[in-house]
Amino acid sequence: MAELVYPPVIGAARTMFKALDLRIDMKGTENVPERGGAVLVSNHIGYLDFVFAGLTARPSKRLVRFMAKEAVFRHKISGPLMRAMKHIPVDRAAGMDAYKHALKALRSGEIIGIFPEATISRSFTLKNFKSGAARLAQEAGVPLLPMALWGTQRVWTKGHKRALGRNHFPITMRVGEPVEADPTEPSDTLTERVRTRVQELLEAAQRAYPVRPKGPDDTWWVPAHLGGTAPTPAEAIALDRGR
Repeated sequence: MAELVYPPVIGAARTMFKALDLRIDMKGTENVPERGGAVLVSNHIGYLDFVFAGLTARPSKRLVRFMAKEAVFRHKISGPLMRAMKHIPVDRAAGMDAYKHALKALRSGEIIGIFPEATISRSFTLKNFKSGAARLAQEAGVPLLPMALWGTQRVWTKGHKRALGRNHFPITMRVGEPVEADPTEPSDTLTERVRTRVQELLEAAQRAYPVRPKGPDDTWWVPAHLGGTAPTPAEAIALDRGR
């Protein structure tokens, strides 16, 4: 079936990124398979992460179907677009339907995108991973594709205003080699193994990031352990609980 909505949306996103003069640096895109199912697993630091992460599959001429919270699908603008792009709504109170939907898509050869931290990390460090991505890959018999993004939090993230001006922000993305999902391996062990790989890719993206804060008022996007003023992981948990 022809994709009538997804490619134009990608084109619109690229036009917007060009207008914002975002400096996108992607490496490892050759690790995205040109055919067959896979679970793309990424860190989550900004509201537009699914758009940026999806770009890593374009050199392989693939489209990524992301699992996203059901509320996004209820929005009058984003909802019809998300459904037309065949993304998968997740009702956290009844997640089995989304799991079955994703499993069917994987078995039919789709790439499914998952943010296993479940929510944006306010500390911009890696949170614990849910095991759903690993379990899906094991049951579908497909690999996991670890990746990391950095810089997307500067465009739009939780607790900060959108910065959709021509700010010339660099966006750095790294995709790692596929991780085979052995069905005999405990899913928790596989999950931790993939998390470790995403952490390595995140650190590589941070090292490659070409700019540093411009001054003391521009340190909010840098994690505390790297000398920034972002919340610590413990502070981020408290913020999430307080909403």
